[in-house]
Amino acid sequence: MKALHFGAGNIGRGFIGLLLSQSGYEVIFSDVNQALVAELQQRGAYTVTLANAAKDQLQVKGVTAIDGTRIEEVAAAVAEADLVTTAVGVNILKHIAAGIARGIEKRMESGKGRLHIIACENAIGGSTQLKEHVYGHLDEATKAKATEWIAFPDAAVDRIVPIQHHEDLLAVTVEPFYEWVIDESAMFDGYKPVEGVHYVSNLMPYIERKLFTVNTGHCAAAYLGSLKGYETIQQAMADEVITGEVKATLKETGAVLVAQYGFDKTEHDQYIEKIIGRFRNDQLTDEVTRVGRSPIRKLSPNDRLVKPALQAHEQGMKPAQLAKVMAAALCFHNSDDPEAAELQQSIKEKGVGQTISDYTSIPEGHPVYELIMKSYDALADQA
Repeated sequence: MKALHFGAGNIGRGFIGLLLSQSGYEVIFSDVNQALVAELQQRGAYTVTLANAAKDQLQVKGVTAIDGTRIEEVAAAVAEADLVTTAVGVNILKHIAAGIARGIEKRMESGKGRLHIIACENAIGGSTQLKEHVYGHLDEATKAKATEWIAFPDAAVDRIVPIQHHEDLLAVTVEPFYEWVIDESAMFDGYKPVEGVHYVSNLMPYIERKLFTVNTGHCAAAYLGSLKGYETIQQAMADEVITGEVKATLKETGAVLVAQYGFDKTEHDQYIEKIIGRFRNDQLTDEVTRVGRSPIRKLSPNDRLVKPALQAHEQGMKPAQLAKVMAAALCFHNSDDPEAAELQQSIKEKGVGQTISDYTSIPEGHPVYELIMKSYDALADQA
């Protein structure tokens, strides 16, 4: 069995590629990083180290790689694959779509069997977005035929893989915890399960549970930690005041999730404690600048802060802590982050009030808007 995985970076190697290999797939990575591709081709193996006290190591063997810029080579791999996955970043999906589309055409021509293409991205509906990009390269006849033979089930993925540097180009360190959930309802009957994957008929509760707990909590630690000058998430979470604020943030999102999807409150509280423990893992070094990067995306209407805050308001709750985290995001400075720079420029030119409305789509006068403004003013007074 062959699995083609787009993205040979740390997440690709340390998470998706690892699980695919453990399930018996010959993993072929597609990447534009020529050094990574050459190393994978030459060695055909790499080591994954778990960030636990024992530093357990897992050997991944029988892998190779192809140059992602060579469309026909990518297409040939898609045409022959038994499974296709991605971990490239949702904004890069459009750039890999042409090769996948060409591969689908070749697959239709050869009569190869059905195929699942699964985008394992930190976004809602990643595979659905990829499908739209891919179908933009196909004619109507091929689209119609592909609907019967190609499926794009959405997925939710969760594993902390910090920025890291090793002498060994292929070595990667990941936290022990992981979760990969796939929408089974969008898959063909008779699919081969990937070991370690959880298949569900309704994916949205799991997507939002992860988004509103892991992603919300992570960025809360980053933005609140940045205000105090901490450089890593571990440093920030060693501060009991910040840990308390992250927990308070997740108490608000947890109430939304329990009300929206009927999660058991006790079980969800235990899930929150597990997430807090992951953030405090002293075997990892996760930089505040990495976790806090792209604040514009994190402040967008359907993302980890604004959406649960508005849902909390609609459910009769006062999301004061979520508002404080959004205010902290507006205070986030990182000259190497284009979105952080753009946000600060907007505040300078238009003022914080207009910036809140522009980037969150929350109108002036809305109760949540007022909470953000109040928190921002309080943080500014402390600065």
